[in-house]
Amino acid sequence: MPVLRVALLLDPLSAHIKGAEHAHELARELARRGHTLRAFGATLADDAAPSSPRSTRTPSSPSSAVERLAPSSVIEFAPHAVIAYDALSPAAWLGARAARRLQVPLVVVEAGLFVRGSLLERSLWRIGHSLWGAYVRRTTAELVALDSVARELALRDGFAPERCRIVPHGVDPERFRPGLTSSLVARHRIVGRVLACASNFDARSGVEPLISAFAKTLAQRGDWSLAIAGRGSGHARARACAERLGVGARVHFLVDAEPDDLPGLFSASTLYAEPTLDFDKPALGVLQALACGTPVLASKLPRLDELIQSSSAGASVEPGSVAAWADAIASAAYSPDARARWSEAGVLHARERASWTRVADAFVHALRGARGDAADALPLAS
Repeated sequence: MPVLRVALLLDPLSAHIKGAEHAHELARELARRGHTLRAFGATLADDAAPSSPRSTRTPSSPSSAVERLAPSSVIEFAPHAVIAYDALSPAAWLGARAARRLQVPLVVVEAGLFVRGSLLERSLWRIGHSLWGAYVRRTTAELVALDSVARELALRDGFAPERCRIVPHGVDPERFRPGLTSSLVARHRIVGRVLACASNFDARSGVEPLISAFAKTLAQRGDWSLAIAGRGSGHARARACAERLGVGARVHFLVDAEPDDLPGLFSASTLYAEPTLDFDKPALGVLQALACGTPVLASKLPRLDELIQSSSAGASVEPGSVAAWADAIASAAYSPDARARWSEAGVLHARERASWTRVADAFVHALRGARGDAADALPLAS
C-alpha cells in the first residue's frame, strides 16, 4: 500500500472550535500507518492536542511545525491529497486552489457547526458561501461529514450526495475507558453515586433545568450528588439556583476541571447528563462518556439523539423540560439493569465504531477512493 503525503488545512481563527482535535487525532493515526502529514494554518500537536499523557509526541506522531496557510506552501509540500476543515472557511478555499494546481483530490471535513450561531458567525458563513462556496464545491472530491446534520447542511449547500459520506467524530478508547478513578471527585470530596455533567455555564447550557430536575429526584436521597464540570459567566447564577432549591450541598461546581480530569470524572460517575439547549452542541462529550461505560441522558437534539440511538447506550430527553429530565433521571437511577445494558453498549460502540483507528480507516478509504485507487481501500467505518 503506497505511502501518502497529506496536507491538512485549518483556519487558525476557528481551529479551536472547528476541527483542531479531530485533525490532531486523525493526523496521529495516519502517521502511525506510515503516511506523511503536514499542517497548514493551525498547529496540530500543541494547540490541538488533547491534554493527556498520550498526547506526547512519539516518533510516529505528525510534526508540530505549522506552515503558512497559502497555496504556495501547500504546493511546495506536493501532497498526494489535501484535507481541509470547514467547507466555507478560507482554509477550504486555499486548499481548493492548491488541489487544482497540483491536480490532487480535495477532501473537506465538515462539522456543520454555527447553524444557529451568533450574528458574527452567521455573517462569516454567508461571506464564505458567497465568495468561494461554489468554487470549493466544484473542487471537492469527497466531503466527510461528522454527523447527519453536517451532511444535510452540505447537501443544502449544493454538494452532490454521492460525494458526501458520514464518518463520525472519533474517541480514544484507551484514554476514555471504564474503571478509572477521579482525583477531581476526591478533591471535591464527592461521595456516593454521581450524576455528572460537563458544560460551560452559558445561556444555552441547560444546566439550571438539570439542577431543578436533580432537586426533584436524586437530591431526595442521601447517596447521589450532581457534579458539573465547566466554566463561564453563568456559574454564579447556576450556583444560586442550587442554593435556592435547597440542594447547594449536593451540587458540586467543578470549575477547576481540566481536560485531563474528564476521563476519570466520566468513568467514576453512575450517569452522565448533557442537558444542552444548543442545536450546534457537538456530541463529543456524550461519546467520551459512552467510552467510559457511563450511561447517558442527553437533550433530544439531532446530533445528540443520533448518537444515543446508534449506540443504544442511553436516553434522549426533551431539552429544557424540568419534568422530562426529572422523569428520565428517576427512571435511569432506579433501573440498574438498564444502566448495565447501556454501559456495555456504550463501550462496545466506542471501541468498534468510533475509535480513531476506525475513523482513520474510513479516511484512508476516502483518500484512496478520491485518488482512484479504491481497490486498495480499507473497510469503511460503519
